[in-house]
Amino acid sequence: MNVAIVNYEAGNVGSVLRALHAIGAEGNVADEPSALDGAERIILPGVGNFRDAMERLSAGGWIAPLLHAVRDRRRPLLGICVGMQVLAAAGTESAGPDGPTPGLGLVSGTVQRLDALGCSDRIPQQGWNALLVREPAHPLLRHIPSGTDVYFSNSFALPPEAPEVAATVEYGAQLAAAVARQHVMGIQFHPEKSSRAGLRMLRNFLEYPC
Repeated sequence: MNVAIVNYEAGNVGSVLRALHAIGAEGNVADEPSALDGAERIILPGVGNFRDAMERLSAGGWIAPLLHAVRDRRRPLLGICVGMQVLAAAGTESAGPDGPTPGLGLVSGTVQRLDALGCSDRIPQQGWNALLVREPAHPLLRHIPSGTDVYFSNSFALPPEAPEVAATVEYGAQLAAAVARQHVMGIQFHPEKSSRAGLRMLRNFLEYPC
């Protein structure tokens, strides 16, 4: 299976590769958008902030090929951390005078700072926290019961009201922890730091039927 990991210089590609190796899978680092042509699965990692990630995707010519692969060719996509956030319609992090930065628009909602979503706890959210699964029937959440602990490190999140939200986390407020809209999926937490649960979700993604 050709699993393409998008290398747009704003994601921890090495962590994704190590996590895939831990479940006996291989990933191919996609350094150019043309590498998505033969991809059967696409992983979009991300660290840093929303605006920077979108600027890097745009500068590298990734946006149109990504949307073509996902919308037209219906290739399963998994966004991780900021890679999940940029799936959204927009994000407020480091927004300019024109307002929130447009995202890829593959899921709805605007990514906001945790306190803007009602969070009363210390920001960032850093450490283990329990998932509250909303969509247990989606393949991404197979064998992941509510209460499963995973590892977060984030100051921004999608609001829990977004219709594609498949799991939430309680951190001073309800926050989106995973999204799933058919073959478009995303997780806010770090799978490589989330022990068996994180690796299980990576395996679920690779096994997504298509």
